[in-house]
Amino acid sequence: MVPELVRTWVAGWAVSRGTPSPVERPWGLYLEVGHPAQVARHVLPDADGFAVRAAADSVSVPHTWLKVPMEPEDVGHWLTEGWAVDKDETGYLMAVDLRSTDPVVPEGYSVSVETHDGVVHVRVHDAAGDAAARGQMVVVGRAAVVDKVGTDDTHRRRGLGAFVMRAFADHAVARGAVLGVLGATPEGRSLYENLGWKVHAPLAACIYKP
Repeated sequence: MVPELVRTWVAGWAVSRGTPSPVERPWGLYLEVGHPAQVARHVLPDADGFAVRAAADSVSVPHTWLKVPMEPEDVGHWLTEGWAVDKDETGYLMAVDLRSTDPVVPEGYSVSVETHDGVVHVRVHDAAGDAAARGQMVVVGRAAVVDKVGTDDTHRRRGLGAFVMRAFADHAVARGAVLGVLGATPEGRSLYENLGWKVHAPLAACIYKP
C-alpha cells in the first residue's frame, strides 16, 4: 500500500506546488522544483536501500532532495558522499478514509474557499479579516492530497486546523474522493492523528550538499 500512497502524494504535491508532473526514474519519481533551497527532489515509492543508492548516485546538482519511506537512520547507511539526512525535514506519510462531517467554523472566525488551477484553497479569517489558518488540497483520482496546512501562532489551540482538515474532507468527498493522503511534519502529526489519520511510513528527507 505504501508505494501507491507515495505515488498519490507525489502527484498531488506537484499540482499543489505548481511544479511539472513527476517523471519516472528506475528508482522512483523525479520532480523539478526550481527553488534555490530545493532545486529538485527524488521520491522513492519503496523503502529499498539499493534504490536509495542509485538515486543518490544520479545526482550532481546541489540542493537536490531525496524523500524515502524509511527511517532516517536506515537511509543514512545507503547515502553516498555529499548527502546528508535532514531530520528537521523528515516527516510521515499519512492517510485516512474520508467522510463528510459538515464542520462549522469556530466562533469569531470566517472561512473562504477558492479553487485555482485544480487546487482548493481553504482560508480561515479572524474578526479583522486577517488570515488565521490555511491549507490547500488537490483531488487525484479517488484520493485527496492535503498540503500546506498551518495556523498562525496567535490563533493556535482554537480548533482552526481541525476545521480546515474537516472542510477539506467535505470538499473531497463531494468530488468523489474516498481517501485522504498527506505528508505530515512531526508538529502536524498529532493534529491529524486526532482526526483519525494513520501513519503508514516515515518520510526520511535527505539533501545533497557536497
